[in-house]
Amino acid sequence: MRQFILSALLTTLSVYSWAEEISPGIYRTPDSRFAQLEDYPFKSNYLQIGDYRIHYLDEGPADAAPILLLHGEPTWSYLYRKMIPILTAAGHRVIAPDLVGFGKSDKPADRSDYSHSMQVDTIVKLVQSLQLEDTTFFGQDWGGLVGLRVIAAQPKHFSRAVVSNTGLPSAEGIQGWAGYPLFKAAVWWQGAVTLEELQAETTFPRWVAYSHYIDDLPVGELMQFMGANDSVVAAYEAPFPDRRYKSGVQVMPYLVPSELQNNATAWKILEQLDIPFLVAFTDSDPITKGGYQTFLDRIKHTEHVTIKGAGHFVQEDAGEELANLINHFIENNPSQASSLR
Repeated sequence: MRQFILSALLTTLSVYSWAEEISPGIYRTPDSRFAQLEDYPFKSNYLQIGDYRIHYLDEGPADAAPILLLHGEPTWSYLYRKMIPILTAAGHRVIAPDLVGFGKSDKPADRSDYSHSMQVDTIVKLVQSLQLEDTTFFGQDWGGLVGLRVIAAQPKHFSRAVVSNTGLPSAEGIQGWAGYPLFKAAVWWQGAVTLEELQAETTFPRWVAYSHYIDDLPVGELMQFMGANDSVVAAYEAPFPDRRYKSGVQVMPYLVPSELQNNATAWKILEQLDIPFLVAFTDSDPITKGGYQTFLDRIKHTEHVTIKGAGHFVQEDAGEELANLINHFIENNPSQASSLR
C-alpha cells in the first residue's frame, strides 16, 4: 500500500511538473487558473515568438484599423476588459497582448532573461506577424515604455498614440552610461521595503526596492493597495500560481531605467513623428505624477486631458471614460488610410 501511494504521488508530481515547466526555465500558467474569471469573455489567441508563446486578444472587426493596448506591471490583458467592448462597439479592432512573464504568456523563471529590449522585440514581432497597419497605440505603465519603443522601431505601422501614467526615461553620454548603475546602487542603499512602508510613502524608488527584494510578491495585495476592487484581485493573482512564475513582475520595475541610451535614440524618432498623441494622465497617480509634461514638451502634435479621480491603473478606475476618449481621439484624427476604408 505504501509503495502504491508513493508511486501515485510521484506520477502526480511528474504530471504537475510537465504541465507547468514547458521547457527548462520557462513556465506556462495552467488554463485552469483562468477558468472562473468574471467579465473576461474574450477568445484567447497565441503566437510563438522565439522561445515564448505569447497570448493576445483580437476582438472586433478583422478588417478594421487596430488599436494596440499594452498593459503594465503587474497586470495583464484582463486590465482592458472594461474598455474592449466600448472600443469594438465603435467599429475598431482591438489587439491586447500579454507581455512575456505576464498573464497567459510564457514566464521565464530567470530574472536575467528579462530586459526592456526583449519586451520591445517581442511586440515588434507581434505587430509584424499580425500585419497591423494604421494602428492606434495605447500604453500605461510598462506598456508605455515598451510601446513607445515599438513605435520608434516601426513608425510606419502607427497613425496615432495615446499614453497614460507612463514615461520613457532617457539620457545620453556619461549620464546614459552611468545612470543605471547609479540607480541600482540607490536601490541597494534603500534596501528592503515592506508593503506597510510602501503604503506610508509611495514613491517610485520605494516601489522598485519593494518588488526587487521581496521573496514572493503578493500581486493581489499590491493591486488592492493601488486601488483595485476586492472582486478582481483573484484575476490578477491567476497568472501566478507560486513564486516561480513571478520573476517578470518582480524584475521589471528594476529595469525601468536600464536602457537610457536606447530610449534616447527612440525619443529622437518620436520627436520627429507627424502622428497625433493624446496625453491622458490621471490626477491621482503617485508613481507618474507630473510625467505628462515630458510628452507635451517633446512631442510635436499633442492633445492633453486629465482624467480626474483615477489612480495609477486608469483602466480599472476610469476604463469606460478612457475608452470613450480614445474613440473620440481616433474619430477626430483620421489618417489617410482610415479615410479610404
